[in-house]
Amino acid sequence: MNCNNTGEPGQTPSPPAASTEDPIRKETLLAVIDLVKTFAGKNAPPAQALRGVSLTAEGGRVTGLVGADGAGKTTLMRIAAGLLVPTHGSVRVSGLDSTKSTIAVQRRIGYMPQKFGLYQDLTVAENLDLYADLQGVLQSQRKRQVERLTRMTGLSEFNGRLAGALSGGMKQKLGLACSLIKSPRLLLLDEPTVGVDPVSRRELWRIVYNLVENEDVGVLLSTAYLDEAERCHHVVVLHDGQKLDEGPPDAFKQQVSRRVFLLRPPAGVKPRQIQTDLASRDMIVDATIRSGRVRVVVARDADSDALTADLPPSRRPSIERVAPTFEDAFMALIPKSSARPDVSPGKPVHGNVPTGKNGDPMVRSDALLKRFGDFEAVKHLTFDVHRGEIFGLLGPNGAGKSTTFRMLCGLLKATGGDIQVAGRDLRRSPARARARLGYMAQQFSLYRQISVLENLKFYGRAYGLDKTCLGRRIEWAFTEFDLYRWKDHAAGSLPGGYKQRLAMAVALLHEPEILFLDEPTSGVDPLARREFWLRINGFAQQGMTVVVTTHFMEESEYCDRMLIMSRGEKLALGTPEEIRTLARTADNPDPTVEEAFVALATGEVNQ
Repeated sequence: MNCNNTGEPGQTPSPPAASTEDPIRKETLLAVIDLVKTFAGKNAPPAQALRGVSLTAEGGRVTGLVGADGAGKTTLMRIAAGLLVPTHGSVRVSGLDSTKSTIAVQRRIGYMPQKFGLYQDLTVAENLDLYADLQGVLQSQRKRQVERLTRMTGLSEFNGRLAGALSGGMKQKLGLACSLIKSPRLLLLDEPTVGVDPVSRRELWRIVYNLVENEDVGVLLSTAYLDEAERCHHVVVLHDGQKLDEGPPDAFKQQVSRRVFLLRPPAGVKPRQIQTDLASRDMIVDATIRSGRVRVVVARDADSDALTADLPPSRRPSIERVAPTFEDAFMALIPKSSARPDVSPGKPVHGNVPTGKNGDPMVRSDALLKRFGDFEAVKHLTFDVHRGEIFGLLGPNGAGKSTTFRMLCGLLKATGGDIQVAGRDLRRSPARARARLGYMAQQFSLYRQISVLENLKFYGRAYGLDKTCLGRRIEWAFTEFDLYRWKDHAAGSLPGGYKQRLAMAVALLHEPEILFLDEPTSGVDPLARREFWLRINGFAQQGMTVVVTTHFMEESEYCDRMLIMSRGEKLALGTPEEIRTLARTADNPDPTVEEAFVALATGEVNQ
């Protein structure tokens, strides 16, 4: 596959995009026509998930579907797969109506939902065999098809391994193989790369483009990674159930031409300090951190000279206009009320200022060891985390970072070594150490059936807060996370971004000194991710210590330092700038953290 690289720092190379003037006419495999879907509410007005959406997907093309939580992406996918009936309009797959010819449609498509139903107690081969049975694949074709798919996905040597024992990336590849067992012409992929590391993401894209280019398969793919939209031939942007725009990625980028800038902070000033200064300004459409600089998209009529005019000279960055990416265009396209996070960084998270000073050690891991039987998942790992620091714990799936993380939180007992948290020995005094930390799990783990208010009360009492203190902290949570309007709603019914807010509010109720965040933005849309990191910036500025795991490599730029692991061992430890330097070459003088991560994880560079 030939890729075009604009040379823009941090931008993922894209495959050749199909332009609107492409003379080669492809077969239309999916036609969505004036699609409307309304869900009736029990004690609430009906919710309209889709509002007159029309689009097409062609063979030999990847059509991307992007949008914030609640945009209607999954609903559209499920209607296309024949799993939901539209309220109005129609979906046709190879000319067949998805409602009237559901079985025939399902025979022609492969569908991989966000949570693909693998059978954890069956092996890789048994899962594939089961899905072949369900799809009616003939025995005469089955062996050849299974061999082809396991070879394509790199699972051939793992045929006998239980699905539950696979890494996250390998599970996604197995799910993709199961959805391809029938050799479909149209493949529906609903956020297939969520929760997998950058190496596995690249592998999944390699598989997808192999199918598109060599077998003329059509793909409709929704994604939470906007850099992946750059890889699509055609992109459709949904928002609040409506189609905002569609076209090849380059057409979107032209809409923000000359409106994108990189701001390089002066020595001694952190990029996230500049980002926090700029994020709430009316002239700023978007402000993120990329490769040690702040990437800014300004409003159409903004005066770029005024970007940093009111900053003190000691904090004033240098400014460079750069070529736009699809992510820049997406943030400019989304209505401003949705794109602008309602956050005030720096609002106190503690009733009392934490004792100590920034730079004091808050987490200490010395020769940390974890064995599962004869298998060493973590091998004599040593590192410190300092007060007021945002510390990233990164690694490919199966690297041991989740095991390390769970030991640091006191959720998993270490086999050997020492752990200290806020001056407490976690192995000797686990209860006293855990009282000083807050924990936010990767999966939403609060009580789904009870209300937001009831969850806050329950966890507050579990933390030992008295009635007066609990009332004060619940009021803080409602205000800080804008949860008032949801207080009587069941937690499980909240939109994804508000589930994340509630989970963080619960983790902070008892005013911990250290906050542990396990993949906190996995599956969350770009708007909610920006809101999340603005909050974390503010908390860290107040002296809170944050330890975070993430598969979004651009998010690692918010960290002060990061540890990259592989096979239970340390590959690299340092600031984002130090990590990026490891991948610097004559051909790539300005690498991204993701490029450095991939080079480290694949053994292309050694630390």
